[in-house]
Amino acid sequence: MNHLFEYVLRLGDDSLILGHRLSEWCGHGPVLEEDIAMTNIALDLVGQANSLLEYAANVEGKGKTADDLAFLRIDKEYRNLILVEQPNVDFGHTMMRQFLFDAYRKILFEKLLESGDEQIAAIAAKSLKETKYHLKHSSEWVIRLGDGTEESHRRIQNALDTLWRYTEELFYSDEVDESLRASGVLPDLSSLKQEWTNYVHAVLNEATLEIKEETWYFQNGRQGYHSEHLGYILAELQFMQRAYPGMEW
Repeated sequence: MNHLFEYVLRLGDDSLILGHRLSEWCGHGPVLEEDIAMTNIALDLVGQANSLLEYAANVEGKGKTADDLAFLRIDKEYRNLILVEQPNVDFGHTMMRQFLFDAYRKILFEKLLESGDEQIAAIAAKSLKETKYHLKHSSEWVIRLGDGTEESHRRIQNALDTLWRYTEELFYSDEVDESLRASGVLPDLSSLKQEWTNYVHAVLNEATLEIKEETWYFQNGRQGYHSEHLGYILAELQFMQRAYPGMEW
C-alpha cells in the first residue's frame, strides 16, 4: 500500500463528499444570505478536494488526474468519513454536521502545517484560512439554534443525537498514519481528539445542548465501508463523466 497516497486520498474524499453534500442547499437556503454562504463553503471544500486529489494522483503515479479520482471510482474505493456523507435532513442537521467536521478539520490543518511533506503543509496552509471561517460560521449557527426558540433547540438537539455516533471515526488511526508519522510526513496528532473535544463541548454548552449517549457507529469509511447514502451521492456526482466519458467543460 502507498501510505502517502492513501492518506491524501482520505483528506481529499472528505472535502469532496462534504462539498457535494453541502452544494445540495444551493437555491434552497433558508434565507438568501445563508444560501450564498453555504454555496461558498461548498466551493471552498471542492477546491480543497481538487488540490488534494491532484496531489494524490501525482503520488500514485499511474497517470490519473484529480477528475479520475473524483468521478471514476466505485463506492468501496472512497475513503471519506461516514459523517460527511450523512444527509442534510434539515438546516439544523446540516449545521451540526458541518460544525463537528469543521472543529476537527481546523485543528488537523493547524497541525499539518508542520508536516514533513511540503505539499501537504502548503495545502493545509491555504485550506486553514477557509476552514477558520467555516468553523466560525457553523459554531455561531449551532449556538443560535440551540439557544434560540423551542423548535430550533429541538431540531439542533435531534441533529446532535443523530450525528454524534459518527464522530469517533474522526480519530481513527491505522498503519497508514503510523507509517507516515514514523517517516516524518505527519506531525504528532496525539492531542487532536482532546483539543476537538474541548472546543466542541464549549460550543455545545453555550448552545444549551447535551450529548445524551456515547454510542458509536463505526463502519469505517477509511477502509471503504460506507453507509447507504454514499451510493446515491456518487450516482449524482459521477453522472456526467459516466454518461459522457472524458468530457470537459
